Amino acid sequence: MSAPTAVPAEISLQPSCRKTAAHALTIVRDGVITGEGPTTKGRIHFSRALDAEDAAWCTRILTVSAVEHEPVSRAEIEALFEISDAAAERTDDGRFDDLLAKAVAHHAASESGLPVPPRTVALSPDTPIESWAPVKAANIDTKVLEWIASQMRGKRHSNRRLAALVATLVGAAALPLAQLPGMLDMGLL
Repeated sequence: MSAPTAVPAEISLQPSCRKTAAHALTIVRDGVITGEGPTTKGRIHFSRALDAEDAAWCTRILTVSAVEHEPVSRAEIEALFEISDAAAERTDDGRFDDLLAKAVAHHAASESGLPVPPRTVALSPDTPIESWAPVKAANIDTKVLEWIASQMRGKRHSNRRLAALVATLVGAAALPLAQLPGMLDMGLL
């Protein structure tokens, strides 16, 4: 994790592409870590805490019109995992975990050449992930699944929604026996 950066909020939190969206997410991460910064102004925010407003910042960044019709990028997913890792306490009623699971599914599907809906639809709390996300591992690139599993391995905070999604995509029957121990280590089965 890099040190918090001093960038004007009006520039950095209005992404113009997926790269600047990933950068904006690192600013949210920094606010979660320190309890200070442009995403925490005007409210009480404790360090290492993730609240509903932090989750809302992430949603706004990921669904801004400049990236709405682009698939979620690996850099954006990595930033979301960093936010998840930074938060020792959560008071967002599961909204961030839902967003993370949907963003990962959006990325996995698009990297596998599958069609994905616009981010405003796919990442909405009102849209069930089952209505658009792939349901079979055969449709997902195994390198993408391996990358997701590596991101989840050894994490302090377990995202049950994401774990259930990955377990559904992979399925115990579809795994080669050599991969089962790694999946069991992640607590997915």
